[in-house]
Amino acid sequence: MTTRTNDRGRAPGLVPKERRGPTRMSSASLVETSWLPSAQGFPLVVEPRMRSLSAVAWAEQQKCWIEDQLLATGAILFRGFHLPDRHSFRAFASAMDSELLDYVERAAPRAQVAPNVFTSTAFAPDQSIPLHHEMSYSHNWPARLWLYCEIPPDAGGATPIASERQVTKHLEPWIKSAFLDKGISYVRNYGVGVDMTWQEAFQTTDPAEVEHYCRSSATAFEWRDGDRLHTRAIRQVTVTHPRTGEELWFNHAPIFHETNLPPEVHEALRAQFDPEEMPRNAFHADGSPLDPRMLDAIRRTYQRFAVRFAWHKGDVLMLDNFLAVHGRDPFEGPRSILVAMAKLHHNPMIGLEPREPGAR
Repeated sequence: MTTRTNDRGRAPGLVPKERRGPTRMSSASLVETSWLPSAQGFPLVVEPRMRSLSAVAWAEQQKCWIEDQLLATGAILFRGFHLPDRHSFRAFASAMDSELLDYVERAAPRAQVAPNVFTSTAFAPDQSIPLHHEMSYSHNWPARLWLYCEIPPDAGGATPIASERQVTKHLEPWIKSAFLDKGISYVRNYGVGVDMTWQEAFQTTDPAEVEHYCRSSATAFEWRDGDRLHTRAIRQVTVTHPRTGEELWFNHAPIFHETNLPPEVHEALRAQFDPEEMPRNAFHADGSPLDPRMLDAIRRTYQRFAVRFAWHKGDVLMLDNFLAVHGRDPFEGPRSILVAMAKLHHNPMIGLEPREPGAR
């Protein structure tokens, strides 16, 4: 780590600490801040000066300071704190966010390992997961993510992150205009023999619960033979940060679009399904196809600003889900990165009753 705190206890350019009463602990005396090598400004690295420091007690007393730093940078890596297991991780996250969230309308398989603590996406180790905002395909999403390294991989397995402020600033204007003019929609087909079943995605076996969820989230749905479910949802292209007022790129188009699939998988699925019948796909809001050139350019911009670091056991990565995207690199050996989510944000433009092409 190359940059240490200045004489006021903070890295240059960060939000100044609040003035606190004499009974409160001083963040300057108990932790030091820095940046990762060659990653000035993102993420902020926070480390304890004393191994005996109680991570949970410190987080509880420094909540305002931590939130200020997160808002300034978009991502904080807590490293070197005594957080030996998933239960201490949950306690640490709960010190900042007392109400951790469940995971509904899933886009990937996960297992719950502690109350509202989940495994990371269970994709094959040789596959990468592109940079994305958590649940930006939905009508609501967590404003905050917590990732915890329970078992670091033998090789690879980084969780690349990127600043959405930089990505939004550098996306080509013609791409922004095309998306904002024509919007975006997501199609999912559950129970087609690949990808997820509707029971797994919605965490219920009751079709009535799924229908209620779809109606409340402005998602058109159609039940089909063979216990299959087809959904279509028009969603946001950009969002306004609830605290800073920044307009930020925020959608799942590069992830959900069929061109995100490995070429051999894409070819096999297209031989079996039309674009609207793929397990998942993305279109403009009017149903017209997306230009693959736009999606490639978006992916290149995310990679341009991607930051990678090797996980250490006990690391906690805290992300503002508006200001940062995350992904996963391929890895070797065992790897366990756990996830907690907090601060559910509802899109104020979503909630109108959708037209239902079919009913069950």
